Amino acid sequence: MNVGTVDDLLTRELRDDRIALVDATGREYDYHWLCTTAWKAGNFLRHSGVRKGVTVGVVGDGPLALLAFFGTTLLEGTTRFDPPTDLADEDDFRTLVAPVDRLESYDLPQGAQRVGYGDKPDAPDVHHFDAGLWSENPSFPPLSIDPETTILTDGERTVTHRQVLEAAHGVLEGTDLGADDRVVVRGPLSDPRTVVAGVIAPLLAKAVIVLPGDANDGEKLGDYAVSSESDAPVPEPGRIDLESVSLE
Repeated sequence: MNVGTVDDLLTRELRDDRIALVDATGREYDYHWLCTTAWKAGNFLRHSGVRKGVTVGVVGDGPLALLAFFGTTLLEGTTRFDPPTDLADEDDFRTLVAPVDRLESYDLPQGAQRVGYGDKPDAPDVHHFDAGLWSENPSFPPLSIDPETTILTDGERTVTHRQVLEAAHGVLEGTDLGADDRVVVRGPLSDPRTVVAGVIAPLLAKAVIVLPGDANDGEKLGDYAVSSESDAPVPEPGRIDLESVSLE
């Protein structure tokens, strides 16, 4: 697959009925859903001021959190998973996407937008992500993103599309990960290496992203598991240790 930036993993040509994602309940989503709904997420987040040069905080590790990341990526913004609650002094922070019941826990800079998912928000100034995804246009204009555009930050370092894709290719080269293999995400998404190994590498391989949850705790839940060195031993045969993921 010829991929120059991460948005190339979400193009119209890649939509099909193969499984792309399994959530914490065991529900399966195909690549057609993933691509189309990522476009909807980008169109919706544009209304919240997401664009190149701004940071979007994303709280959670379920499908909606991943869609917020993909939507931000399509808009050339930077995603910070699970940011700290005190963000008032972060001038480039533009939007927070979080479960509705957690939004008020965050202190945001003036003008930043709150986008809630899950329950319908009561506050009139909070956008409802679920409803926006349902109503948005399921298409997205052609993109031309510079590979040096920042895509992720953990608050201390930033990484670009180029770095993320090079690291994801490194994961593929160090494993036999292939189409339809299942990759269980055991590391925190707040660590960019987890996103590389648990999200981007499976998409490159046309594999399946398996999100953490009670339905995914069995011994045969995946072919690979992404985890940190401090994690308890995992039963899957294909452990991908975060220490092996190089972001340079």
